[in-house]
Amino acid sequence: MSQAGKKTILVVDDEPEIRKLVAAMVGQCGYEAITADSGEHALKLYKHHRPVQLLITDVVQPGMSGPMLADKLTQIQPDLRVLYISGYDHTHLVQKYVVEKGHALLPKPFTLESLRSKVEEVLGTHANITMK
Repeated sequence: MSQAGKKTILVVDDEPEIRKLVAAMVGQCGYEAITADSGEHALKLYKHHRPVQLLITDVVQPGMSGPMLADKLTQIQPDLRVLYISGYDHTHLVQKYVVEKGHALLPKPFTLESLRSKVEEVLGTHANITMK
């Protein structure tokens, strides 16, 4: 965990605006966010920031998809929790690699409260963090 004992969340999305927004939301929820613009970038960052408690990743991305990234990281850190975000929550890819495998999914767009709730659910915490 980070210096202050905050849980660290790795946010991966190829769209800069979404990545920045999700990272800001994660910070408002009381977590430390590190961001990557691709699966390859996320793997490099992960080596310097582990352990990471949660991976929030877009499902569909150029290069390495979210499920491919999650598979690679959970091989390294089996207790890593994963939360997928997607604007395409009913596509075959999302159904096959996320929903059918029982992974958590948060459809885009989402609110700060829905993100906070889903993160707490996935991490198994119910932090009493006051909104800033």
